[in-house]
Amino acid sequence: MERRIEVGVLGATGMVGQHFVKFLQNHPWFDLTWLGASDRSAGKKYREATSWRLDGAMPATVADIVVSDSKPGAAPKLLFSAMDALVATEIERAFAEAGHVIVSNSKNHRMEPDVPLLIPEVNPEHLKLIPLQKRRGWKGFIATNPNCSTVVLAMGLAPLKRFGITRVIATTMQAISGAGYPGVASMDITANVIPFIGGEEEKMQQETQKILGDFLDGRVEPLAARVSAHCNRVPVVDGHMVATSVELSAKPTEADILAAFENYRGLPQERNLPSAPARPVVYMKEPDRPQPRRDAERERGMTVFVGRLRACPALDWKFMALGHNTVRGAAGAAVLNAELMVSEGLLSA
Repeated sequence: MERRIEVGVLGATGMVGQHFVKFLQNHPWFDLTWLGASDRSAGKKYREATSWRLDGAMPATVADIVVSDSKPGAAPKLLFSAMDALVATEIERAFAEAGHVIVSNSKNHRMEPDVPLLIPEVNPEHLKLIPLQKRRGWKGFIATNPNCSTVVLAMGLAPLKRFGITRVIATTMQAISGAGYPGVASMDITANVIPFIGGEEEKMQQETQKILGDFLDGRVEPLAARVSAHCNRVPVVDGHMVATSVELSAKPTEADILAAFENYRGLPQERNLPSAPARPVVYMKEPDRPQPRRDAERERGMTVFVGRLRACPALDWKFMALGHNTVRGAAGAAVLNAELMVSEGLLSA
């Protein structure tokens, strides 16, 4: 990089915002210089406005930054959004209209037809949607990353797209950190499984079809496969597990699928982007892996681990997939999206 890029975080005091702050520390391209939050936090130093919930101490480089109101003005051009869904739509659009680039973790704009729902290794061509946002009269634009469970499923399926995905059944075991803080009551989740996460199944089904869809004639043609999701909260701190069954029209062999997992790479790996893992999808041969406690934190939380590939008597094949929900499923995903956009020259204007 010839010059470092100043960046900011919207919703910086919340759990996802804190993950952005942590992930951006010592980033080789980005300098975190601006933090935005609600009116009640604006005007306070970050250490005064934030109850730090992550492991380790709050980074000293941000502790004395004065939190700003979440309104366009003095913020840098590139902003990562961890805004709550209740307020994200209006705030993110206001910043985009004013000329900012918003890389959002919020759900609000993911399914809009002119907004990329991006996993850089999977669908970088969806960045071609961005020029369509000029029709809104915006000087900037919005790009989004997927739901924290969707990204695990989509990355597990992406190497298999060449074989013709026709049907998918996915059952999640989702960590409690995905519910934010304070999250799920201890009396509900301890030694228990909660078989409901509001709106999660719909998001997984729709987002997976958009992510794995093809960019054709100025729009994304969703993947034609039928996707069915069952979403469950389990007493795990970090790491979403997805038990996946898939039907493939080309009827590949086990060796074909293992080779597809082994060889899967994307633009972030070709361009050696700072947050990109060397291998975005790693197959684990052990019969009892992957496991959240042992594997979710590996590779800075940016790799999806798959394992237990075996024949499925209902569809064709089934396997387990695991990803770190607050890193690859949130902050790390958005930072990698921004790195891809920089490498594409989308922030140079």
